[in-house]
Amino acid sequence: MNKTLYTQLIKNKAKALGFEYCGVSKAEFLEEEAPRLENWLNKQMHGEMAYMANHFDKRLNPQLLVDGAKSVVSLSLNYFPEKEIIADFKISKYAYGIYYHLVIKEKLKALLSHIIEEIGEVHGRVFVDSAPVMDKAWAKKSGLGWMGKNTNLINKKSGSFFFLAELILDLELEYDGAIKDYCGTCTRCIDACPTDAITEPYIVDGSKCISYFTIELKEQIPLEVKGKFENWVFGCDICQDVCPWNKFSKPHQTEAFNPKPELIGMTTKDWVEITEEVFKTVFKDSAIKRTKLEGIKRNISFLKND
Repeated sequence: MNKTLYTQLIKNKAKALGFEYCGVSKAEFLEEEAPRLENWLNKQMHGEMAYMANHFDKRLNPQLLVDGAKSVVSLSLNYFPEKEIIADFKISKYAYGIYYHLVIKEKLKALLSHIIEEIGEVHGRVFVDSAPVMDKAWAKKSGLGWMGKNTNLINKKSGSFFFLAELILDLELEYDGAIKDYCGTCTRCIDACPTDAITEPYIVDGSKCISYFTIELKEQIPLEVKGKFENWVFGCDICQDVCPWNKFSKPHQTEAFNPKPELIGMTTKDWVEITEEVFKTVFKDSAIKRTKLEGIKRNISFLKND
């Protein structure tokens, strides 16, 4: 078995499919992540995201997800837009186009098919933020970037506006190593967070994050955060927008991530008076469907009354 040849074959195909970076790490128990995850959960920093507390062992051990797993292939796909949507109500850049699950899953399936065609009987699974896999931990181990103080993965050449995905394979490959942390003494992300969700460097209290309030929280948004959302109606990019490394972000090349003209043209009035029909048309196959119309209306109402 030629590990070098197989690894290069996978990386070449990943690049051909549009992935920006591809790194490989050994499929083993994430020893250093276990106490971090346990502590985070014990402090209830996942808020009402109950699913984060499920499958604790599977999050840390890829061999519980794929029998005989030997390698975790981590991939990144850029989503930084050519132009930001300028509007009174702001949505996170990752939600401008088609839901990334749909786009990346197809690319991953194509990559896995290529591996099987070229190498033979290889067993594996594809993961796009939809199973108990610690994307950022694996990407860090695979050298795709370092974990920033805002807990986003950051790459020196392209910043942090990218999606992460994995293939877990029962194939032995050549493994990459982690890179050093380049955050230095910078605290811009911590200083800029309006809800103080970054409680200390490298720790984010998910239950205080604007993204959590506008997407994950299904109940009414608590009054103590009123006036702190800076007009974010779906998600939040503040800690990424202020990060100095994102000056290296370059526009993505994925057509599906471009916003629909209807979204670009939405006025404040359009947002406030949004109907079920408009919601279904503008946000068909969009991540914004996660909040449903009721969620968007709740968020808009919360912002309007600031």
